[in-house]
Amino acid sequence: MLLDNATAATGVRTSKQREPLLVLDDVGKVHVSEDMETHALRHVVLSIGRGEFVAVAGPSGSGKTSLLSILGLLDRPSTGTLWFGGHDTAALGAAARAQLRNREIGFIFQGFNLIADLTVYENVELPLVYRGVAQRRRRTRVLEVLERLELFERRAYRPSQLSGGQQQRVAVARAIAGEPTLLLADEPTGNLDSANSETVMTLLRELHRDGSTICIVTHDPRHTRWAERVVRLFDGRVVAEDAAEDA
Repeated sequence: MLLDNATAATGVRTSKQREPLLVLDDVGKVHVSEDMETHALRHVVLSIGRGEFVAVAGPSGSGKTSLLSILGLLDRPSTGTLWFGGHDTAALGAAARAQLRNREIGFIFQGFNLIADLTVYENVELPLVYRGVAQRRRRTRVLEVLERLELFERRAYRPSQLSGGQQQRVAVARAIAGEPTLLLADEPTGNLDSANSETVMTLLRELHRDGSTICIVTHDPRHTRWAERVVRLFDGRVVAEDAAEDA
């Protein structure tokens, strides 16, 4: 198994003894400014299994976004080790990290982060262009995803012509078009009303049922119920983990 190295090094296993995709071993993150240090994460030990749906919950300032940035290889831990797919990410250079992030990880942001000058189709296609996917394959995959998310009829629209819920569905489509191993969502329903929030969470659950590994960050306890496991942060530490039946 690819992940024997990570398991042997850390002794950490996931719930239900799944093969771990991500393992954090005693991870800390310190942000340094001119006159102070801020400890965003402290001694985090955590494993996320392949095919698992995990919610990271906690109040503002608890370290949720810092944790997501490290999981998504957007940032490096100050201390400790992050294993991804059995590999110690500290050994990866900038180019290798970017390649791994591009090929294996999809991101959904609270602010949608759509490009205003591009159509829905072009926004969803863009990550595949960066990945070097052939044009015919890109077209097939983008149209498949737009159909699934009920956006096919709006493929020529621009983001300004869409509702907030539709824009977030485009963001989901963009994130999954490349069929990533890991899907990370940072407050994916933060800018949506309750009806559209329910739609987005339903989409995430469907993706999980299809085999995706999903980790969402949320401060809203209504959304943790969609996950199999809830990891609770406070002051940069993991203070509790709830199984689905307990959450």
